[in-house]
Amino acid sequence: MRADAKKNYEHILAVASVVVTEHGVDASLRDVARRAGVGLGTLYRHFPTREALLEALLRASFDEFTTKARELETASSSDDALVSWLRDVVAFTGNYQGVVDAMMAAKEDPESALHASCVTMRTAGTRLLTRAQAEGLARTDMDGDDLFSLAAALAWLSNQPSSAPRAEHLFTIIASAILTNRASSDFRASCTTDD
Repeated sequence: MRADAKKNYEHILAVASVVVTEHGVDASLRDVARRAGVGLGTLYRHFPTREALLEALLRASFDEFTTKARELETASSSDDALVSWLRDVVAFTGNYQGVVDAMMAAKEDPESALHASCVTMRTAGTRLLTRAQAEGLARTDMDGDDLFSLAAALAWLSNQPSSAPRAEHLFTIIASAILTNRASSDFRASCTTDD
């Protein structure tokens, strides 16, 4: 990619991140182009579809979650690693309104531009869950798909005005239901001291 094209690409992504954070995944591509100071043709040359733009926005973060999961596998106790990773995924996906629907659809559609990123992120979480299960610290009747779905549900709830004030409480309930060694009150206390 030529230097000017790369600069345009990165600038459009930076602007798109702001627009999607403000307006959700259905934000106007015309608005992204206008705010980036480029024509629609330039936007579509880099990102031929809304999903391609969203995939580019999310790919870097999903890659970070994969890297973080690898680091947590050796740096933290398995239960703390799982909860830390889950908390970060929920917080991130909650920042982009509508991304949960896109992620859940992409997970089931191998042709989706988001599919590979979603599968990679789910696999990273599954490794953390499997480690905690092997050590007897997480319930064994769930798998990576369940964990991915719970993260998506918690992120979706955090975007609902009636549930947003209770998002942390709901997270502690779900986390304590996943873990076999902590009650929600113990979990809440340890999260308060860790943050």
